[in-house]
Amino acid sequence: MIWRRARMVLLSAQGVAFDNIATVTFTSPDRVRDVVHNFDGDGFDAVYPEYRGRRPKTFTLLERGESKKIAKSKPAGHSLPLSTWSLVKPAGFLVDAR
Repeated sequence: MIWRRARMVLLSAQGVAFDNIATVTFTSPDRVRDVVHNFDGDGFDAVYPEYRGRRPKTFTLLERGESKKIAKSKPAGHSLPLSTWSLVKPAGFLVDAR
């Protein structure tokens, strides 16, 4: 959380030891050390996390729309010798088309 990392940096600037900061912020001294060293190197950008706990998007909105169109269409319309899509076939077709 942003407020927790900011608090770690503030307490460190006030001269509080890493062990005491870790106790107050409910984390490990190694984590406090990492946050403070990242702040020293990157400034305020280090307080804001890059990872939000989600998987990064692998398809753009345009690609998702195109994949929906393909999934709703008939495989024969794409010159494939299939009567219906299975769960695996559209994925293989889209990867090959990429």
